[in-house]
Amino acid sequence: MKIDEKQEPDYEVAKISHVGFVDPYAVEGMLVLKSDDGKEFHMRAFSGEVARHVSNFLDEHQNSVPTIYKMVEEICEENELVLVKVKIYESGEVLRANLYFTGKKDLILRNYRASDGLALAAFYKIPILVRKNLLKEKMEA
Repeated sequence: MKIDEKQEPDYEVAKISHVGFVDPYAVEGMLVLKSDDGKEFHMRAFSGEVARHVSNFLDEHQNSVPTIYKMVEEICEENELVLVKVKIYESGEVLRANLYFTGKKDLILRNYRASDGLALAAFYKIPILVRKNLLKEKMEA
């Protein structure tokens, strides 16, 4: 797939609507992705540290960018690349992300941790595409 191709029909654009923690010690993170039609995907089982970074990025606190995300930013700057979208999908029992870059040339990095992909999407304020089969009707508590 090329970067500028039309969006695949089995993916939906979603935004991070909530970030929090599963446990009182903030060890395990969770977040909710919400599509424009109100469907949601609840994601958990990733580090509380990444959840804190996502929360900071959403709140515009980008002064304490973690080393790994800073490294991606520097590589992009040096190679005149821009991260333009992140796709979230299931691969077996785990969630994965494909990262789509454009610039001097198009580059797709495949099969990375979904939580890091979402953190980068929050940092760069770019679209998050989620496979439609992951999105469910909103659940009321």
